[in-house]
Amino acid sequence: MRKTLGLLAAVSLLLSACGDGAASGGDPGRKTIRIAYQAFPSGDLIVKNQRLLEDALPDYQITWTKFDSGASINTAFVAGSVDIAAIGSSPVARGLSAPLNIPYQVAFVLDVAGDNEALVARNGAGVTDITGLRGKKVGTPFASTAHYSLLAALDRAGVKESELTIVDLEPQDILAAWTRGDLDAAYSWLPSLDELRKTGTVLITSRELATAGKPTLDLGVVATDFVEAHPAAVDAWRKAQSQALNLIHDDPAAAAKSVGAELNLSPEEAQRQLSQGVFLKSEDLASPEWLGTSAAKGKLADNLVSAAQFLKDQQKIDAVPDLATVQAAIYTVGLPDALG
Repeated sequence: MRKTLGLLAAVSLLLSACGDGAASGGDPGRKTIRIAYQAFPSGDLIVKNQRLLEDALPDYQITWTKFDSGASINTAFVAGSVDIAAIGSSPVARGLSAPLNIPYQVAFVLDVAGDNEALVARNGAGVTDITGLRGKKVGTPFASTAHYSLLAALDRAGVKESELTIVDLEPQDILAAWTRGDLDAAYSWLPSLDELRKTGTVLITSRELATAGKPTLDLGVVATDFVEAHPAAVDAWRKAQSQALNLIHDDPAAAAKSVGAELNLSPEEAQRQLSQGVFLKSEDLASPEWLGTSAAKGKLADNLVSAAQFLKDQQKIDAVPDLATVQAAIYTVGLPDALG
């Protein structure tokens, strides 16, 4: 309940700060799209950097706002201040569950977490494996894919959450605390993850957890009212994201140039970081393994229900949505043709 009250308080502050315009979708006389993005290597940054959506929708006013975690993005959706977002599967599972029940649709799979998210122990902390985290302090952004993976790693190792101290910190705050020696370990993602690795030891990656049955993904979600009012714009956004995925596969150097520009990295470093994620091919998105089609929703819905069940078992959410509810929140209209 404390998390719920915190979210409601954050929503109140966000509404106060943004005013009626943000909550009502901006200027009612203009077509607007408010996009929440995160600073991790992905096709979403290619869409932003190359202005693929702006070129496809010249009549729309498009704004991109950086967020540090999925929890803050969920807060923005509840406040009605975001239309489209890049967000992890764990916060989406929370968003589709009680008490949030956020009205949004999962319309794209940006990537599957691989070695680009990991649990790292700081050198000198005396931790060589996950069981060694007992009595230690670990940082991670709460309600994120990294938080979910941390809980899954602890559960797999037989370590109770109560046996250590988990601190809610955004990736940049983790780096600051790490440098001060305030943390013994952290579960985070690129690009900040690379800084942790320089003075730490990787205990487990999200790729390993996926193999063990606890996969996490980065998803593209769209507010339900926006889908209903602007289906053609959503199609354009899906095609732009597909174009970015194809670029990652077909021309990694060009993809890295755009990602590097957004993350202030060299093209070489950006390409190295992109190589640590798992990026689907656009033609795979409508397969039974992922989104599926309107006639047969894919296994992504099952993945989200499984994630919600794990969060419920960990007492992080109040209730688990049934499969039909989650399937209804997977946007498959026009697939696969809508992907271009």
